[in-house]
Amino acid sequence: MGQSESREGELAKLPPGQRLQRGWPVTHYGPVPKFKPDRWEFRVFGATADGEKHCWTHEEFSALPYSTVVADLHCVTKFSMLDAEWGGVSSLEIAKLAPPAPDVTHVMVWAEYGFSSNLRLSDFMAETTIFATHKDGELLTAEHGFPVRLVVPHLYAWKGPKWVRGVEYMTADRRGFWEERGYHNIGDPWTEKRYSYQEVPGDGPEL
Repeated sequence: MGQSESREGELAKLPPGQRLQRGWPVTHYGPVPKFKPDRWEFRVFGATADGEKHCWTHEEFSALPYSTVVADLHCVTKFSMLDAEWGGVSSLEIAKLAPPAPDVTHVMVWAEYGFSSNLRLSDFMAETTIFATHKDGELLTAEHGFPVRLVVPHLYAWKGPKWVRGVEYMTADRRGFWEERGYHNIGDPWTEKRYSYQEVPGDGPEL
């Protein structure tokens, strides 16, 4: 395959309105938090199947089964990074260890500084959704979300926060940080669901 054919193949993988990105730009809101391993924990709470809160220390979380996913990253600022290998703990593993109650429909993913992003349970439970600790075999840097960031490849990247600290199971939808500030409640890049003004009834709670 020639270089032009290879590039055409890459461009064919881009959602509408996206451009191919070489490298990985740093994009986030607010400062980079300082990691304090002795104080860090990952929590699953809310409407759990057993009604209990489940917690892992950083050492315990790091010992959970390690998975890899080769997937793209689509930023709402219109760049896309293709075929990265993400390593970490799959969302399905978290849901197996701390199952949601039968009536759970959505989750809120919580990160440092109270940042949050809401997802439909089906998006959270997708096979490619992963709590990433590594990219391309290398530990994430602090700027890119160390120690844990969520990657939801089939949605815009803001739906996968950096510096994740936990998951809240919910029986009704609730908007997260950017969803309350003008971003689309669903965030599907293939239909360019970027902003809340594009929403139709059923896409999310009223603003």
